[in-house]
Amino acid sequence: MGKQYTVLTTDDCAFIESAKLFFTASCSTHEVNLSPKGYDTLKIRDNRTLIYLDYPGSGNRTARDLREGGKATLMWCAFEGAPNILRCFCEGELIEPGDFEFEACLSYFPGVDAKTIRRFIRFDVRAVESSCGMAVPLMRYEGERPVLRDWTEEMAEEGRLSDYIDKHDVPPEL
Repeated sequence: MGKQYTVLTTDDCAFIESAKLFFTASCSTHEVNLSPKGYDTLKIRDNRTLIYLDYPGSGNRTARDLREGGKATLMWCAFEGAPNILRCFCEGELIEPGDFEFEACLSYFPGVDAKTIRRFIRFDVRAVESSCGMAVPLMRYEGERPVLRDWTEEMAEEGRLSDYIDKHDVPPEL
């Protein structure tokens, strides 16, 4: 049976920190967006606040939804060990390069070049929910795909990443 509560517990934080994959879901007045996320892109600031490092990609529905006042849900599944599913129901704030809080967020990610990322998203946790996860399959982690990081570094070195972000920051309407 699932449980719902208001802040992340110590066990929840350990589960999040050990996860190799998580999902973000968001919605505003558009379609519901669901995206898998990898790399070491999520840090726990405190038991009600998560900082997400947002690399550029092909679209940015999460940012669009948050700009429009939409909400987000983050979800982790245990693919190894004991079964577990954890969800955080959140409000989010976009932290753009040049914003007051940007450098503080960057400090959570040592070694990351600010020129290779799109922005940060601060997720303010409103509710936490855990559930059994007994139907989630066992799967083995093989490693990260370096493709996105390599691409952003190359684009930044060539001075083309900022233009790419400007052109692809808002997804096309469906």
